[in-house]
Amino acid sequence: MQVGGGRKAYDDINITPMLDLAYVLLVIFILMATASVQGIKVDLPNASSAQSLAEPKTVAITVNNQGQVFMDAFPVTLPELEAQLRSKKAVNPELPIVLKGDAATQYGKITEVLDLCRRLDLNKVGLVTGKPKSA
Repeated sequence: MQVGGGRKAYDDINITPMLDLAYVLLVIFILMATASVQGIKVDLPNASSAQSLAEPKTVAITVNNQGQVFMDAFPVTLPELEAQLRSKKAVNPELPIVLKGDAATQYGKITEVLDLCRRLDLNKVGLVTGKPKSA
């Protein structure tokens, strides 16, 4: 007669919880990497010589092809944009701004944003362009 009812010793390691954890971490890293991208995707015009104005506290203002204005990927009206820029300028007087305008955007809307920056005495304003296509 056998004691223990014929049970076999459990000597295999169950790796399912470890794989579940690895998949969850992978999903979290993918989401965080895509969430850290700043601004709205627009079709940028090309320029042959573009200088980078990337700084840690740069404000990204985007005007899409429908004329909607976004500040750091959040839609704003021009009065809201002015209020937010005033508050950010109070913290950092040398506030750098990058302005991204879709190639099909009406020039007047971009001019309104540039005029707003001039009225607020924000002098570090750069226009974002794409790289020229190689022949």
